[in-house]
Amino acid sequence: MQASYLMHTSYQKRGTITHPTFGSWVTKLRGNMNRSIPGFVNIGGGYSSPGYLESQFGPIPINNPRAGLANSKLASYLNHDKLDSRLQMTTMLNKTFTELYPMKQVRAYTDLYKDAVRLMRSKDIQAFDISAEPESVHQMYGDSNFGQGCLLARRLIEHKVRYVEVTRGGWDTHSNNFEAVGNNCMDIDKAIGALLHDLERRGLLSDTLVVLASEFGRTPDINARDGRDHWPMAFSAMLAGAGVRGGTVYGSSDEHGKRVVENPVTPADLNATIARLLGISTVDTHFSPSGRPFKVANDGEPIMSVIK
Repeated sequence: MQASYLMHTSYQKRGTITHPTFGSWVTKLRGNMNRSIPGFVNIGGGYSSPGYLESQFGPIPINNPRAGLANSKLASYLNHDKLDSRLQMTTMLNKTFTELYPMKQVRAYTDLYKDAVRLMRSKDIQAFDISAEPESVHQMYGDSNFGQGCLLARRLIEHKVRYVEVTRGGWDTHSNNFEAVGNNCMDIDKAIGALLHDLERRGLLSDTLVVLASEFGRTPDINARDGRDHWPMAFSAMLAGAGVRGGTVYGSSDEHGKRVVENPVTPADLNATIARLLGISTVDTHFSPSGRPFKVANDGEPIMSVIK
């Protein structure tokens, strides 16, 4: 969890504050492109939190991409007129409380209802229904949850969702590393290849940044269970699409993959590079509700060599 937290926020996890994940920063600082769908969708789980930002900048969670957006249809005993009546009654009952306590947590509750109703009534909710895609497209991405999650991500990007994160587990290969990684890589390769191809043929890749990353690597040495353990000293990330200089390799490790020996990159540097490509400042200071100063990428430096 601590490594995932660092990769998502650029900060070490502390008990005194929760930092926003990168998707929340992007949503807050760049805003929503689609008025109906929130700007941040998380597919497949994994760590994600708006931290000390307003909850409206947190993600919509989608656990199963095939199931679409859960609880997004009216109950059979309701119509829109009845729903409006109930919402008006709720607003009236809550009015005194919300005026007495204009706090972030109270606003979050109200915003949640507003966003949910707006999305339920929007035609853009169809973006979450991957069953509308031809079977050939499903096969192109692969039948796994990650592959179908990447397909859902493409549909959301088409509908102007600002930031989509797709998570794939199964990499904790303390035993049976080679068989597990072989299967995982086939899944990843198929899905990412399909996503890049699909975005390009639809004219979206030049405006979409695709990032593939993990929270740490695996030990170069094989343990007694034919596995590899946690290894934060050297691992890789991939960037493709908008603003990325294709075919560029930055940095290198020693011959055993144990240490970075040339052009080391920190998680903050990676996030600063992503921020630069997305047009987000990494030098501006933002303040938490308690008045503590933070920056989007924690003073990370963008890697200009990989940027066009």
